[in-house]
Amino acid sequence: MLTASEIGRMFTRTDGSYVFARWGRPICPVVFGVQDETLVIMKSAIEAVCIAAGHHIDELDPELGSNLMMFFFSDWEELRAVPDLDQMIPQLDNVVDRLVAAQANQYRAFRFDDQGAIQACFVFLRIDEALQQLGADSLALSQAVQAMFLWSQEAFINRSPLAVLDNGTTVMRPEIAALLRAGYDPVMPARANDTSHTLRLAARIEAVQ
Repeated sequence: MLTASEIGRMFTRTDGSYVFARWGRPICPVVFGVQDETLVIMKSAIEAVCIAAGHHIDELDPELGSNLMMFFFSDWEELRAVPDLDQMIPQLDNVVDRLVAAQANQYRAFRFDDQGAIQACFVFLRIDEALQQLGADSLALSQAVQAMFLWSQEAFINRSPLAVLDNGTTVMRPEIAALLRAGYDPVMPARANDTSHTLRLAARIEAVQ
C-alpha cells in the first residue's frame, strides 16, 4: 500500500509544486500509426484501465470528438507534418526540437477544463529500440495508466506501473490500481494543488481495499 509521502512524489512537479488532476469526462480514444491488431490491444488496455479506475470510456466526446489521441511513429520530425497538430500542441516546433535533443521516446500533453480536470490528452510514442523490446500488451497498458492522471515527470522513471505475474501476464501493480480507484472515487476532487490531498488519497485507498 502506498503511503501519503509516496503518493505525494507521484504528483509533485520538478518545480516542487503539487498538482493532481484526473479526467472530468468519459475518455474517447483514437490511435494513429498502428496496425489493426495493435489498435485492438491499445483500446482494450484503455478500457481495462478505465474499468479498474471506475471511470467511463465512450466512442465520441460531444465537444472534442476524440479526447485521448495516441500517435505512433519512428521519428520526431514526423510530428511537424501532422495536419493541424500545431493547434493542439502550442509551440510544436520547439517541443519537437527538445524531444530530438533529449532522444526521448515518449511525450504526453494535457489540456484541462475550467475546473482543472483533464479534458484531453495527446500521447506521442517514437518507437525506438527500448519501446520495441516491450510487448504490445505491456506498452498499451503502461500508456493507458500514464494517461489517467497528471502524474509527475518522475513518477515512473525508477519503477514501471506494471508487474509481470508468474505466468507471464502483465498487469498493473496492485498499489497503482488502488491509487487509480481512490483518485477516481466520486468523493475525491478532480483537481487538487495542496499536499493535504495525499492524505485523502491514502485514506481512500484504505477505504476501497
